[in-house]
Amino acid sequence: MVPMNKREFLHATARAGLGIGLGALLGDKVWARFADLPAERLAQEEAFWAAIRGKYRLKPDYINLESGYYSMQATPVLEAFIARVREVNYHASYYLRTTQGPDKAAARDKLAVMAGCEPAELCITRNTTESIDTVVSGYDWKPGDEAVMAEQDYGHMLAQFRLMARRYGLVNRVVGVPAHPRSDQEIVDQYARAITPRTRLLMVSHMINITGQILPVRKIADMAHARGVDVLVDGAHAFGHIEFTIPDLHCDYYGASLHKWLGCPLGTGILYVRRDRIAGLWPIYGDWRMTDDADIMKLNHTGTHPVHTDLAIEEAIAFHNTIGIRRKEARLRYLQTYWTSRVRGLRNVIMNTPSDPARACAIANVGITGVPPENFARLLLEKYRIWTNAVDNPAAGVHGVRVTPHVFTLPAELDVLVTAIGEIARAATPWW
Repeated sequence: MVPMNKREFLHATARAGLGIGLGALLGDKVWARFADLPAERLAQEEAFWAAIRGKYRLKPDYINLESGYYSMQATPVLEAFIARVREVNYHASYYLRTTQGPDKAAARDKLAVMAGCEPAELCITRNTTESIDTVVSGYDWKPGDEAVMAEQDYGHMLAQFRLMARRYGLVNRVVGVPAHPRSDQEIVDQYARAITPRTRLLMVSHMINITGQILPVRKIADMAHARGVDVLVDGAHAFGHIEFTIPDLHCDYYGASLHKWLGCPLGTGILYVRRDRIAGLWPIYGDWRMTDDADIMKLNHTGTHPVHTDLAIEEAIAFHNTIGIRRKEARLRYLQTYWTSRVRGLRNVIMNTPSDPARACAIANVGITGVPPENFARLLLEKYRIWTNAVDNPAAGVHGVRVTPHVFTLPAELDVLVTAIGEIARAATPWW
């Protein structure tokens, strides 16, 4: 058999991404039943989502409710990714020295369309932490400069700010985000009170990783900009999860992981830097090819790395777009409210996620009075075969397990969770 050339390979794997419509993905007969339904109605049509579930290979040993850390690739994406691994290996250094750059740029361009920004404002990274740390390390900090962040922010991001404090004398002002806010303004005011004339940068989570709370980023950004402060957004859990464009948030910087809600291979992320902010950031690594301070690629020296991971982004976008972000978001919000509405208010049950559907989507955090989070998570796994993630964060006041369903999750699986929470809560010792 004559091997296909590289361009033929890329076109073939693009077709394997199934970005040609839900009829091709699910079968015309299945799609015809649901084509005219609005997203909110479709969110409850189990026959449709069972067909989507069929595009994933799920382990039968447990119910996977921990998609927030890493969400598996759908089978069409996984197969295309494996094909790219084989083909890159086949072409070896010839590929890396010839068309690696244009192919990665093509993936970046598709991400820019999804993000709603200019390609020149976006680069592909390995994950959110790398993206955020690139910005935080890229500032020319002076002793006494200040940054604002929240106790609920991701631990590694907070650690990076502490590192800058040790190294440059940065002063970090840490706020607390109310778990059940009465209004957006209550959250905005928390950040506003921490800003002083020395504040240069404010970091805010688009979606708090431990609770799933969605923050009013645009309002926070507008407030900060009015005070002359730049805004950095941790979007690890929002990109590919809820509908938005990055420019509409009015932020200066945005970092996200693609191996969470977009379903890309492990080791993919994005960094957005508003065009007029690029020149002011120092790159972490030097690169003799990067001579233009206004080129975002100065922040993206990756060396020799597994390029096939980046190439598979196109297939993941195709699969994501085939479902559609509105349908996806509606389903994920439905799944979360399906179980949380049935356990809120139960004796000994503590919900760490807002009840307002607009303030959360797939992710929610639940605790049990008198049951340490590690014990709670272990009980769920060992007795009920439910895989979750324990969160025990005294600074943020969050003690519970994070529950993260995905588009492949069935309500029947969440019924098992509801039963488990009820039984564990009834056996718990109240704190009063």
